[in-house]
Amino acid sequence: MALTEEQAEKHCWVCFATERDDRSAEWVSPCRCKGCTKWIHQSCLQRWLDEKQKGNSGGAVSCPQCGTEYHITFPKMGPLVYFLQQVDRVLSRVSPFAAVGVVVGTVYWSAVTYGAVTVMQVVGHKKGLYVMERADPLFLLMGLPTIPVVLVLGKMIRWEDYLVRLWQRYSYRGKLPPGNSRYLPRVPVDVPGAGDHLSVSRTLCGALIFPSVASLVGRLLFRRMPSDLQRTVLGGIAFVLMKGVLKVYFKQQQYVIQANRHILNYPETNGDGQSDGAEEDTEDSGNE
Repeated sequence: MALTEEQAEKHCWVCFATERDDRSAEWVSPCRCKGCTKWIHQSCLQRWLDEKQKGNSGGAVSCPQCGTEYHITFPKMGPLVYFLQQVDRVLSRVSPFAAVGVVVGTVYWSAVTYGAVTVMQVVGHKKGLYVMERADPLFLLMGLPTIPVVLVLGKMIRWEDYLVRLWQRYSYRGKLPPGNSRYLPRVPVDVPGAGDHLSVSRTLCGALIFPSVASLVGRLLFRRMPSDLQRTVLGGIAFVLMKGVLKVYFKQQQYVIQANRHILNYPETNGDGQSDGAEEDTEDSGNE
């Protein structure tokens, strides 16, 4: 009989206290668990729910052992509290969409402003204002935001990489005569985007600053052109070509350095304190 009473004794699976430790405590069996995990103090369960809900009092919480969802009831509230609660729920659901709308609107009007500034920069301040003042407002609202989009898309066309691949493909062909057993440099693995960890930011910044750079290069190299538009277009073409040539040369040199890399032996020290690797390097340099 004593064993049966001990098995029937309530144990809280949170604080591990029994009903003999605090006879005034309120107990609850909120799930389908049996045995030692059946009972729990109401206060312990409340604290455990607060930790799981993390401020969201309406969030559902289930038993970690059997998975039963706890049935939670709240006291009746007055009409004002109920109204404020509904308003809070509506605001919580609407605020993410409102935030997205604000971000999209900010990006759109920033694109419109950037497009207008670019037009004035390319064709001239006075002529740009004249054109935009007499243009259809709908055309401006639809056309100006496309200017930064077109610049970014154009920046994403990597024609220099295509030229580098062609150069690399034919760089080592026909260099050695037939029958020569000299070691050929290896061909590095072509990993897309290797060494370009800032590709997104560089593409975005490069595209947005391109009109300013084109206008500056046009003023420096093509001062005799009567039109601002002609100077900017020619300056942009010249800048793209110069940058492309330098980029192709730089990437090809990186390819050559990578292809001719060599792994050294581990240096083993001798009794005189000089490493074998150092001696081999000295001998190689002397032979050369």
